[in-house]
Amino acid sequence: MSVKAGRPAGCWIVDLALGGTMETTMKPTRVPAPDKEFDDSALNKSQKFVRIVELMLQQGGTTSGELMRRFDLDDRTLRRYLADLRAIDLPVCSEGRGPSRKLWLDARYGRKGVQVSLLELVSLRFGRQLFDFLEGTGFAQDMDDALETISSLAVGKSAEHARDLERKFMAVPEHRKDHTQDADRIEDILTALLYQNPARAHYAKPTGRTRAYLLHPLTLATYRQGLYLFALDVEEGKVKTFAVDRCRHFERLRKDKFDYPDDYDPKELVGDAFGIIGGKQSEVTLRFRRRASPYVRERVWHRSQQVEATSDGGVRLRIEVGLSPELESWILGFGPDVRVEGPPELAERIRRLHIEAAEGTEMPSVRARR
Repeated sequence: MSVKAGRPAGCWIVDLALGGTMETTMKPTRVPAPDKEFDDSALNKSQKFVRIVELMLQQGGTTSGELMRRFDLDDRTLRRYLADLRAIDLPVCSEGRGPSRKLWLDARYGRKGVQVSLLELVSLRFGRQLFDFLEGTGFAQDMDDALETISSLAVGKSAEHARDLERKFMAVPEHRKDHTQDADRIEDILTALLYQNPARAHYAKPTGRTRAYLLHPLTLATYRQGLYLFALDVEEGKVKTFAVDRCRHFERLRKDKFDYPDDYDPKELVGDAFGIIGGKQSEVTLRFRRRASPYVRERVWHRSQQVEATSDGGVRLRIEVGLSPELESWILGFGPDVRVEGPPELAERIRRLHIEAAEGTEMPSVRARR
């Protein structure tokens, strides 16, 4: 592990033993204190270094006794840890002796030659716009604060050309979900994910029916301007997808902890879905008319897709996906320019939905399946 100096006061790049880097910016007035109920003694050495730096950056710093208790260290090991930090030029300050000895990082330790290129700054600002749907939440505010700090590192010509980036680059918003009322819930979900705490949740399905769950939160995902939680339903032993805005209650069980599954891959969870919700796996064959074919050809709709030209100038699209409302809505959006060649149950479903739309009535068989 190494900590790179030359950052603004309270900002460090920490090279973890697992590989890669993590940049952490500590602002004593904004960063919440680490969860006191979390067992920091279980962290590996690199993780302990990161947490120790966090504690020393807090206003007032910390004490030797607190670090020894929190990380299950003896006096000799703590001295070695502090020596390692000083060896990589971290300005560790101390005052006093014994367990009450105060430890902190010198806040005057300034920036030295840290710069951000213009293209890097453009990439960061462009990426930030993709999360505009989270406006009004603490999550969005934290991203804005981080971007503001990084933007201040642009110097010379880069700083000059960085003006008006918000107008030169933009992400056109889709129809987004309203997460302005979910700020506290999002913070609880983020904390449960980071500390691997189980949670009790009450979740409302689209029908309005609410059910209680005991969950192991695994992944927070964004999809079409909304937040979704992939979590293990402990009772059923199955990973499910939950829309964050439909969580009526989310309580993190602070004193409990679950082991993050080694064989879990969130990409596999949605790999066979047409979007984010799965369904019965089927080979879907769709035939598009000539006027829709350019639009179909220019996009990758699914990893399994096969596209072939038809004799009338159209295209035939084959995909292996789960049958779901998302797939149905997408097909309906092409109106008369697409015909479902298979499977038969999907073709019948689309036919009935078109009839409903034309007649303004709801067919009994369709209602039963919703």
